[in-house]
Amino acid sequence: MLSTTLAKALNIQTNLEFFSSNLYLQMSSWCMQKGLEGCANFFRQHADEERMHMQKLFDYINETGSYAVLDSINPPQNEFSSVVEIFEITYAHEQMITKEINSLVSIAFEEQDFSTFNFLQWYVAEQHEEEQLFKAVLDKVELIGMEGNGLFFIDQEVAKMHNAAQVSQ
Repeated sequence: MLSTTLAKALNIQTNLEFFSSNLYLQMSSWCMQKGLEGCANFFRQHADEERMHMQKLFDYINETGSYAVLDSINPPQNEFSSVVEIFEITYAHEQMITKEINSLVSIAFEEQDFSTFNFLQWYVAEQHEEEQLFKAVLDKVELIGMEGNGLFFIDQEVAKMHNAAQVSQ
């Protein structure tokens, strides 16, 4: 069974993953309303991934004999000034999630709960990939720019990333 401290921290992370899913789903809706179908599909896929991350934590907590608790979560931001702002928010959000995962790993290590420490390594690797992905999108946005057809080309590039992720699954 997990320690009270670790169970509480894992439950907090479970709810953060649930919030992340809702945030990305809201971003998908915003993109769809703006005619950015590639970005909308990209964020919908990420919303699904975050739900899977939440479910994986939820299951782990219960499998250890602890009690997974879904708490209330704040509604996500639903107004954005641009697709660039959305990707900046997303990148900052993923950096925050990485810090939280690292904190969980630290707690598990300090408590010598090596099973949980091992379980969390998947999240460590996943966060590296997430940060790298959203940084790459921001780099492409900067390279393409927003002038002229820039928004169209950004949407096309993000659609390619979405499609590549679909093929690799």
